[in-house]
Amino acid sequence: MPAADLTRLEAEERAAVVSAPEYEVVLDLTGDDGRFRSETVARFRATSGASTFIESTTVELHEVILNGVRLDAASVSDGHRIRLDGLAAENELRVVSTREYTNTGEGLHRFVDPVDGEVYLYTEFAVAEANRVYAVFDQPDLKATVRFTITAPEHWSVLSNAPSPEAVAGETSGTATWAFETGPVISSYIVAIIAGPYASWRASATSRDGREVPLGLFTRRSLAQYAEPEVMFELVRDGLAFYEAAFDVPYPYGKYDQIFVPEYNWGAMENVGAVTFNESYLFRSRVSDARREQRAIVVLHELSHMWFGNSVTMKWWNDLWLNESFATWASTLATSRITEFTDVWATFATDEKTHAAEQDQLPSTHPIVADIERLGDVEVNFDAITYDKGASVLKQLVAWVGLDAFQRGVGAYLAKHAGGNATLADLLAELEAASGRELGDWSGKWLETAGVNTLRLAVETDAAGLISSAQVLQSAAASHPTLRPHRVAIGAYDDVDGRLQRVHRVELDVDGPTTEVPGLIGRARPALLLVNDDDLTYAKVRLDDASFGTARDRLAEIADPVARAVILGSAWDGVRDAELSASDFVRLVVSSVGHETQSAARALALARLEIAVGRYVAEDHRAVLAEEAADAVWALAELAPAGSDAQLQFVKAFTRLACVPAHADVLDALRSGEVRLDGLVIDLDLRWEITIARAALGAADDAEIEAALAADDTAKGRQLAATASAARPDQALKDAAWRRVATDTTLSNDVARAVADGWQRTIDPTLLAGTVDDYLAMLERVWSERSFTMASLIVRRLFPAPVIDPELARRTREWLEAHAEPSPLHRLVAEQLSELERALAARDRDADGVGHAAA
Repeated sequence: MPAADLTRLEAEERAAVVSAPEYEVVLDLTGDDGRFRSETVARFRATSGASTFIESTTVELHEVILNGVRLDAASVSDGHRIRLDGLAAENELRVVSTREYTNTGEGLHRFVDPVDGEVYLYTEFAVAEANRVYAVFDQPDLKATVRFTITAPEHWSVLSNAPSPEAVAGETSGTATWAFETGPVISSYIVAIIAGPYASWRASATSRDGREVPLGLFTRRSLAQYAEPEVMFELVRDGLAFYEAAFDVPYPYGKYDQIFVPEYNWGAMENVGAVTFNESYLFRSRVSDARREQRAIVVLHELSHMWFGNSVTMKWWNDLWLNESFATWASTLATSRITEFTDVWATFATDEKTHAAEQDQLPSTHPIVADIERLGDVEVNFDAITYDKGASVLKQLVAWVGLDAFQRGVGAYLAKHAGGNATLADLLAELEAASGRELGDWSGKWLETAGVNTLRLAVETDAAGLISSAQVLQSAAASHPTLRPHRVAIGAYDDVDGRLQRVHRVELDVDGPTTEVPGLIGRARPALLLVNDDDLTYAKVRLDDASFGTARDRLAEIADPVARAVILGSAWDGVRDAELSASDFVRLVVSSVGHETQSAARALALARLEIAVGRYVAEDHRAVLAEEAADAVWALAELAPAGSDAQLQFVKAFTRLACVPAHADVLDALRSGEVRLDGLVIDLDLRWEITIARAALGAADDAEIEAALAADDTAKGRQLAATASAARPDQALKDAAWRRVATDTTLSNDVARAVADGWQRTIDPTLLAGTVDDYLAMLERVWSERSFTMASLIVRRLFPAPVIDPELARRTREWLEAHAEPSPLHRLVAEQLSELERALAARDRDADGVGHAAA
């Protein structure tokens, strides 16, 4: 059942009528029939005599009483909204209802742990799902207090934004009631309830104002052994101190809990004082340093939201970027300063910025400050522009105004608007005051227009080999022609003691189509000239032919991981833009990744190697190059130091690249112990990766998958078994997997993802091609009948993306031409088509022959 929709105009009109809401909510979570009882008392001020509505998504609406007058529920409610007419200056609304748990990660999610049969609940209210649990004015600028009284099984823990009270015995045997104090004034999307027999750990952190802030950590009992409480608490303590010092504002709330919850759609969610995390960040097997780095970033991302997004919140969703861009930038800065992952800006350069540029070149690209007319527009805008491009642009702004001025401005903004709502204009005013820079033009070009610029260096030399002319050339796509101001560094790299090292650096402001670079004039032409060295700006970079040749042959010699990331990112852009042969890119990665020392850079290079082989290499030599790439990565695994991070990553990459029966045999021998790599442990998750790879190759049968499940009969194990089964190269199994995700409305979000992942996993894309008619035929129905999470999952994951075929592109294009609405659905399908067309162009380029295309 979709939750209530809301338009921007409706939100503005309601905010003009309603103010100062507060809620008392009573929930009974003791039933086991998939439903729960909810009672809401909402008190609020309003314009006398006005009308409005309140969101309330219910199964049964038992009672609606407004200012003492009982309303006819059937007349005033459509199941999602309750109409409120004849308001008084001071109002009290009582709503009693029965509501449904979900298994989609929206509203109040219910999960039964297969290990011990225990029930776990948690809420996810972003973007506007709180109304699935209680009656609420579900928009970010109608901040309110909530006081929960919750009855649940007596052996549970119950958490919310306010500290958990002592439970008292309930009226029914085996139950207890938790009567919370009134919570802080916050937006409805960051209200939270978490309930179940969670294992717990406690600690505290000291705020700069002298308060002891209680810290909590919670996991399912069956996962308690993987909790790593000291790691999680240390990150929060250090992060809290860093943010308080950076922005000169004490931690704004009374406690900070972190809860790992099952079947979660997001990486994490910044609920005030009760942050929920995806259980994938509980490491039940050995993981790479890159994965640990990512967890640290996520922990610090959510913590930063307590200031930016929670204490100070956007008025409407067009300023969502204010929350997410800031948190992405701030968490990267904090990770670089307070954790072992000091090279995290290299990760940012090759991961976040690459994702941003990819999203920015889709037909659905939009300005960072997006035009959000209704909630459906928000849902699809939780994307790499809102998060990663916005953070990249903030990094550019910091380079322009200086970190100290930026932090002073942000601190002033946070202090001035604490507890309230704010806009882009409010932030820019404080940044202008702190920096002395006028930011209106900067904002217009960077935040309010879409598209990514391309920067390249044009250099001429004289007879002596000295640079006589140097210009940075800036261009933009015809569809988004804005040229922007960039703060850019240019690095000159040359031989020093037999290694490629930076010998000179120029930093300058680039604006317009051509910018002279006087700092290079008269210097000897080096082996490599790197535009956007140190990754200061957000742009695509193109190397000249000579520089690319040096980078291709000597990338591993460059000591700075950020410079390596910029170069590899430039090559990846070139492949996706059909300027660089995908085969050339494959050879670049294979020749350099064995020397890469930064874990995240290595992981991302290997991931792009897999994509290049699968999607961008021309069909006539793809099989040969895919086998060669897999063999090369296995050789790197054999050569890697025993027990090293590199060894683990190469083995895992080999499971993804394996493409011929001989590879299945190697994996079988590795699993059985016939082949051993010193220091490598075939633990639970690596065993599953081997099993799934063998299943995709047709080597793992039902018995092998069932044996793996018997050794790991957990929620995660069941999901991985579903992936393995759907990965098998059998037409009947593939078709059944597709139908299961498309039509089985009882599937949870994570199980649906797992099956779809297996369906997409294939060596033979023709096995997926027969679903095209059914896919296009079901889209409108799925979008109208399923929740956003499930509908978007189906639209994205059941598109036969491995089928790189002009006919699929034609059919998809025809569907889009005939179905302009609903616009969020049109956008998701258009994005699938865009990536398909990009793959077709890349394959055409690769078929023309390898080589670098300077442009």
